[in-house]
Amino acid sequence: MKLLHLDSSALGEYSATREIGHAVVQELKKHGPLEVTYRDLHADPLPHFAKHFDNLNAEAQVDERILQQFEETDVFVLGAPMYNLSIPTTLKAWIDRILIAGRTFRYTENGPQGLVSGKKVIIVSARGSAYGDQFPMDHQESYLKDIFNFLGVQDVFVVRAEGMAFPTRSQSISQTMNGIPEMFAVSA
Repeated sequence: MKLLHLDSSALGEYSATREIGHAVVQELKKHGPLEVTYRDLHADPLPHFAKHFDNLNAEAQVDERILQQFEETDVFVLGAPMYNLSIPTTLKAWIDRILIAGRTFRYTENGPQGLVSGKKVIIVSARGSAYGDQFPMDHQESYLKDIFNFLGVQDVFVVRAEGMAFPTRSQSISQTMNGIPEMFAVSA
């Protein structure tokens, strides 16, 4: 099984999503053999998306490789901190490469239809405050769930640490990490 682990936090070693995402990948390795590919979207960012009319240019070739990697991957671990109520632009740039009409979704008379199935997405979320599940201005977790549901992915899970701006930050990270084995014992 192939796993793609993406990090998008700008905080480097101080990133909760990086720490928790690593723990998620280690836990998943316990459930069977995985071929893990890692990409740090902050250290190695993609340029903002542009439509290519020449499929032979270098950017179009990079875009195609990202799309092929997406198509070939079974499990995704996405380090996605909340930045200004949304996701980092580095993660958005990657998403723009995988939402491709005719490849990952199509337009029908009844609206768009996802063409992606058999994949699992684990969103590793960190938030400065404690918003919970019902935060009306959530353009982070809800956006990511919507994107993958749009593509046809039904197995989308969230591993969340909240209160990163509070003095209890390390407790929240520890609590989240301690719950990882139980979460994946149920969802594996």
